[in-house]
Amino acid sequence: MGNKVNPLVPIGVLIFSLFLSNVRSDGSNHRYKAGETVPLYANKVGPFHNPSETYRYFDLPFCSPPEIKEKKEALGEVLNGDRLVSAPYKLDFLVEKDSELVCKKKLSEQDVAQFRAAVTKDYYFQMYYDDLPIWGFIGKVDKEGKTNPNEFRYFLYKHIHFDVLYNKDRVIEINVRTDPNALVDLTEDKAVNTEFMYTVKWKETTTPFDKRMDKYSQSSSLPHHLEIHWFSIINSCVTVLLLTGFLATILMRVLKNDFVKYAHDEEAADDQEETGWKYIHGDVFRYPKSKSVFAAALGSGTQLFALTIFIFILALVGVFYPYNRGALFTALVVIYALTSGIAGYTATSYYCQLEGTNWVRNLLLTGCLFCGPLFLTFCFLNTVAIAYSATAALPFGTIVVIVLIWTLVTSPLLVLGGIAGKNSKVEFQAPCRTTKYPREIPPLPWYRGTIPQMAMAGFLPFSAIYIELYYIFASVWGHRIYTIYSILFIVFLILLVVTAFITVALTYFQLAAEDHEWWWRSFLCGGSTGLFIYGYCLYYYYARSDMSGFMQTSFFFGYMACICYGFFLMLGSVGFRASLLFVRHIYRSIKCE
Repeated sequence: MGNKVNPLVPIGVLIFSLFLSNVRSDGSNHRYKAGETVPLYANKVGPFHNPSETYRYFDLPFCSPPEIKEKKEALGEVLNGDRLVSAPYKLDFLVEKDSELVCKKKLSEQDVAQFRAAVTKDYYFQMYYDDLPIWGFIGKVDKEGKTNPNEFRYFLYKHIHFDVLYNKDRVIEINVRTDPNALVDLTEDKAVNTEFMYTVKWKETTTPFDKRMDKYSQSSSLPHHLEIHWFSIINSCVTVLLLTGFLATILMRVLKNDFVKYAHDEEAADDQEETGWKYIHGDVFRYPKSKSVFAAALGSGTQLFALTIFIFILALVGVFYPYNRGALFTALVVIYALTSGIAGYTATSYYCQLEGTNWVRNLLLTGCLFCGPLFLTFCFLNTVAIAYSATAALPFGTIVVIVLIWTLVTSPLLVLGGIAGKNSKVEFQAPCRTTKYPREIPPLPWYRGTIPQMAMAGFLPFSAIYIELYYIFASVWGHRIYTIYSILFIVFLILLVVTAFITVALTYFQLAAEDHEWWWRSFLCGGSTGLFIYGYCLYYYYARSDMSGFMQTSFFFGYMACICYGFFLMLGSVGFRASLLFVRHIYRSIKCE
């Protein structure tokens, strides 16, 4: 019994320490005296419509300070593509500046062409002042009254206004705006002399320091946004209640009739032939084909389910407040590593229940089933990012850290979980004995095939979540902020309930048609929502976003493929477990010879 707990022991402790390391660090060193330097870091620049395609701030020929200092960054910040360096502006506490010169610079033809290309693609810059994010566009394209792109004029902003709000000795808010009259004309390919300047104004505010991040989270919980979210939830809940009620009524009535009929058949003469799901009681618990892959998929799916639940717990506690740079990435990497024991335990114990013999190979398969495709996708996309010199390209040191986490935490926990699963010696609970030879499955109509059933199974859960999907996509692949995790959690629960119910219903109809190969079918039907989400990716990319270019397209479709594959495994394991409970229940209720 002690063995069972083995793989899970360190998880609580380590997740708690992760939580402590990521929880708000605001307030420790954010008090300043007048004239004291407040840290201002330039982060990145990039095309506004391509969130993955970002470059270092000084990749563009801006004024650079005498010495560029790089800020030390946590794992999550690096994964997020943040590369913070000291900015060329000095914003000392309560020190106002009016048209202060940053530098005089002669922009060469090459510099002008580089800035013009950036302005054409709507480049924005991002900085952090006392850990508060600020953005602005680097220039503008004048298209007024012109239809021919050759007549467009291109301008670079050369004067930035910083408006800082403070409360006593703390910075509360910062806004940045560009002077629309101070422009550098970039239209022609010729060298330009220019002066870069900035202005700083300070204003007092009564907003308390612990409320300074609220401004960023309010955008996603504005009344009209919340109405849409609640409408989406009510819509989903109605769908769920109708579906659940409908299925429960049908299944209860049908099963009740079945039980009565089978009980009557028991009492009547035994010479008439059995039909329906009772007829295949000798085959329904026959183990599936490719049981090693099946057990591995179940283990990986269960691990991803545990990962999702832990992430939701951290989100609901408030760890992922806006611009807590990289907290989500850190949490994903660490919690995935720590939950690998769950995958090892689940996969091996199921594999041994299904009378598998080569449990070591099964464990290797479990370790590679999700990580393998993710690693290959990462290698390809990291190579693309390196070719583009983008900040999304991970430094060698970070890759080493991730490999070390995988080697020293993920793999040992996976093996420990596997050993605990093998030693658990749980036998498969089958209410009916399996016959020696499998019964032939009668010919079935086309809509009873795997693919039509998957299409039916995936559509309903997807329809329950698709309104919320838009907001999540706009946050992950855009510049919107998503903070309403409570609503997202409700939607996730709805998704689980609908997936479980629809899979159970389809499993019943499959067994009633005397098709006993329900193991893989229930897993595939449960996971098919992942394929629908990937279909939604295509719609979002072409109809709802302005993403373009090879790098952004490959990042979007590459990483979304991994996420949808994760959903497929997670919901597949949910669908199978629900079906297994149901099948055990109905066969336990009848007498099997």
